[in-house]
Amino acid sequence: MARWQPDAPGRLAAAALDLFEERGYENTTVTGIAERAGLTKSTFFRYFPDKREVLFGGGEVSGLLAEGIASAPSAAGPLDAVADALDALGRTFFTADRREFSARRQAVLNANPELREREALKRIDLTTSTIEALNHRGVPPLTARVAAKLGMLAWEIAYAQWLDTDNSEDFGPLARQALAAVRAAGAMG
Repeated sequence: MARWQPDAPGRLAAAALDLFEERGYENTTVTGIAERAGLTKSTFFRYFPDKREVLFGGGEVSGLLAEGIASAPSAAGPLDAVADALDALGRTFFTADRREFSARRQAVLNANPELREREALKRIDLTTSTIEALNHRGVPPLTARVAAKLGMLAWEIAYAQWLDTDNSEDFGPLARQALAAVRAAGAMG
């Protein structure tokens, strides 16, 4: 690919995923990823600090969550604001055209302990971003923490369903269904 083509981060992620599947995570280098994407090693490091990070969106997801929470109606409660953010994430990030890539990515993550560890750390970061976004809305700290964690639980449930190749539902509705199930479980005595 020519260097002038757009979306260097996306091209690097696609190249990394292909190489992780072909050669294995351990046998893939940053140089190999950059070459496969038609870019240089220095271009890789402009976007990602290391090869573990290339499959994790570079902070884009936490920004989308924060924007979704900030743009929720002012009357929305904490969980409703989180639901709005998950809807926004579904419209912009977890789209039908990304489902196959995301399923392949998840298979690579599942096969590599180092990447599973990075994924767990990213989820902690996303929870923290969600808490901060809720705090900016004036949600008390404990309530924000609970709502963020419940939102992340709903996300995990919805994401697993969305990745299922037999499922054609969009991420947003799946996240709302999961959040409703989480709320219902919390209401049981």
